[in-house]
Amino acid sequence: MRQRIGHSLAVAAALAAGSTALPGVGAFGIASAAESDICRIPEPVVIDEDRKPRRVPNIEPSTWKRLQQAQEFITAEQYREGIELLEAMVPRDNRRSRYNAAEMGQIHNLLGYSYWELNRPDKTVEHYEEVLKQVPNIAEATELLMLHQLAKIYFMQGQEQKQDQMALPWYRRSLDKMGEWIEKNNDPGPDPYFFIAQTFYQLKDFANGIRCLETTVHLARERGSTVKESWWRMLQFMYYEQENWPKVVEILEILVRDFPKREYWVTLASIYGETGEEDKQLLAMEAAHVGGFLDKETDLRAYGALLVQAEVPNRANKYLQKGFDDEIIESTPNNLQLLGQAYQAAHDVPEAIEVFEESGELERDCKTFDLLASLYLDTDNYPKCQTAAIKALDTGACPNELRTEITLGTCEFNLDNLTAARKVFTDVRRKARQERERRIESMAGDWIKYIDSESKRRDELRRAGLAD
Repeated sequence: MRQRIGHSLAVAAALAAGSTALPGVGAFGIASAAESDICRIPEPVVIDEDRKPRRVPNIEPSTWKRLQQAQEFITAEQYREGIELLEAMVPRDNRRSRYNAAEMGQIHNLLGYSYWELNRPDKTVEHYEEVLKQVPNIAEATELLMLHQLAKIYFMQGQEQKQDQMALPWYRRSLDKMGEWIEKNNDPGPDPYFFIAQTFYQLKDFANGIRCLETTVHLARERGSTVKESWWRMLQFMYYEQENWPKVVEILEILVRDFPKREYWVTLASIYGETGEEDKQLLAMEAAHVGGFLDKETDLRAYGALLVQAEVPNRANKYLQKGFDDEIIESTPNNLQLLGQAYQAAHDVPEAIEVFEESGELERDCKTFDLLASLYLDTDNYPKCQTAAIKALDTGACPNELRTEITLGTCEFNLDNLTAARKVFTDVRRKARQERERRIESMAGDWIKYIDSESKRRDELRRAGLAD
């Protein structure tokens, strides 16, 4: 539903976007608003008791009658009829108007509103600008209303543009109008500065946007008003774009305190992690978990990984397992691997094996089978160790193939497959030599010597009749 622009001269209303045409707009640069220090904190209001209000020409009874007729058409939403009556009152071909400035201000104000209702913002702009041309012969309230409405219209029109370059003139004009409105307003309050900050945001001028938002916050606090969540959000985003991490953290800490939500806690934890404050990162995730905000798979995965990293794997597997049980975490190979690693870190080998076996059934992944082989080896289950290591190597995608082959060779040895074990370690030594992995080459050589020694010992026992 289209937002309505109040045509009352006492009320400023929010405006919606419409046509993209803007007659009479020149090259309005951002410098004009910035150079006038539009975001500065306004000076305290000093009432000038001697200042007299503007002297505005009276509206003649005959003119008032025609304006009333137009108003009746507009109230009945017969905008075209109202426009026809009002347009007849506007002088054409540079002829001198029979109406004074105050009357022309009323005429153009009603025309601007009527055209807006007919989705003609180009004509609305034209007539509202004509109202401003009548200054100083119109009421100050009318002037302020027109400036405010034009600032809103220009902003909305900027949002309608599909290309940034086409939007820039609209946003700049909006800044000019709102800046002029603030200069003429004795007590603008915080909201206009937030509007200006939004405009600077659209222009990607984050430095000025931040200044306006800080003024917004200052004025709200000065008045004892609540600082709105949307203000903090935008301020945090602009500081983020500047990579000003201390300020980002400062604002996020305010947001999680005053407006606790999942996105703020998770973002705060992420920033702590990015800035090397891992302890605070875990504390933020702990607080979010206690508050019940970690309700997404990515959240629980991150929380679990942090707990494992912090060497509290029992809590990690507890919360990860609950995530699986509550069907928040999907049983994918990657997720199961994380759970298995948490159980493994907690030395709960049976649970770790069960989880890794489930992962291996879903996807033939070297990492899963490699971990299984190591766990089977640790529990002296050499047949399954052998099978898992072979499956890992068969994937052809092991990042550390030599380590997996060492596990296989060890399992073969413990199965009394000395010939197979020696072959594995011979291959490992050859590859390690080619890859200049001296430590692994030496380890494989030691295994070969040990296997040869064991084979010789067994042969001697057999020859002596002391072996089966």
